[in-house]
Amino acid sequence: MKPLNLLIFGAPLLLAASITSVPAASAHAFPEQETPSAGQRLAAPPSEVTIKFDAPIEQLFAKLEVLDANGKPETIGPPEVGSGALTLSVKLAALKPGDYTVKWGVVCIDSHHTEGSYLFTVGGGGG
Repeated sequence: MKPLNLLIFGAPLLLAASITSVPAASAHAFPEQETPSAGQRLAAPPSEVTIKFDAPIEQLFAKLEVLDANGKPETIGPPEVGSGALTLSVKLAALKPGDYTVKWGVVCIDSHHTEGSYLFTVGGGGG
């Protein structure tokens, strides 16, 4: 190939290759604040659980459940994503004293999935 043809046809290919090889910024949504918080011992049962994330999340893929010590769900209705897509909350049934597990899973708006769980206690706990 002649040098001029290489320059004319090769330069755009090199440019395209360099653009597509640039790593995309990736983000994951992680909890910034939980209510009730992880490990918290509450005197009175909460009416809902809310998690604030550090990046916007997708409503369609958001999961949030609260389970009692036997694994029974204690949520009422589906979880809701708040305005700005930074909070996820779910209403709770009337919780009795005991330990509860919060399980969450979200997809950030850039399609990265994160999930986790934590415990909180109502009353004396262990019941």
